[in-house]
Amino acid sequence: MAAPIDRSTRRLIAAFRYAFAGIGHLVRTQRNVQIHLLIGAIAVALGVTLRIAHWEWVVLTLTIGLVLAAEGFNTAIEATVDLATRDRHPLARIAKDVAAGSVLICALTAVVVGVLIFGPRLWALWLILST
Repeated sequence: MAAPIDRSTRRLIAAFRYAFAGIGHLVRTQRNVQIHLLIGAIAVALGVTLRIAHWEWVVLTLTIGLVLAAEGFNTAIEATVDLATRDRHPLARIAKDVAAGSVLICALTAVVVGVLIFGPRLWALWLILST
């Protein structure tokens, strides 16, 4: 007979269920998350193909996670602002604009990381193929 699950374990399991539901909502409803996932998958495939170093995988993984998390925070902020007011309010606009701007900063940083990791390899490959 299996031991019963205590309440704290049930709460932990419920917390993970809610977190995965949030991720599912992001993936199903947020176009930018879908785009970032596609670009992240391309970056991973490129990393495998170009055999990037271990430390580069660490940087790439953290960068992809950062961009996706930023999109999650942006979505949460937008939903919270929409819940608080449907009126056009300068503070609501600031909250939404700053959240979106933060995602843009993360995405542009991801582009720089991609150029730094993949640029030299792709450039070398292009030189080899063009001769």
